[in-house]
Amino acid sequence: MLYNGPATPMDMMDEEKREKIRMAWQVWMEKIGSSLADMGSPMGNGRSVVDDGSDGQVLELSGYSILEAENIDAALALVDGHPFLSDKTGKFSVEVFELFPTPPTKR
Repeated sequence: MLYNGPATPMDMMDEEKREKIRMAWQVWMEKIGSSLADMGSPMGNGRSVVDDGSDGQVLELSGYSILEAENIDAALALVDGHPFLSDKTGKFSVEVFELFPTPPTKR
């Protein structure tokens, strides 16, 4: 999962808002349990390089997590109630992709 939207860094929020967000994430993580393979990490300060060498338009990706699910529909079901989607303004989305095995390399 990739988190897409103009997320505010935690250190720029007041303590009450930080605690509310922490609790919402905790509830979601407990709900999905062992399906959360990697909590991931926040990210920012992105840059985009286009195949012609120019700078591209950077997406507003602000973090990632890795889930384990039988298929993409099961993964989408795990997104239900995700705290990143609580704003309800249409500015935030969770992008869900399937990870494929890496092909073996020749040595």
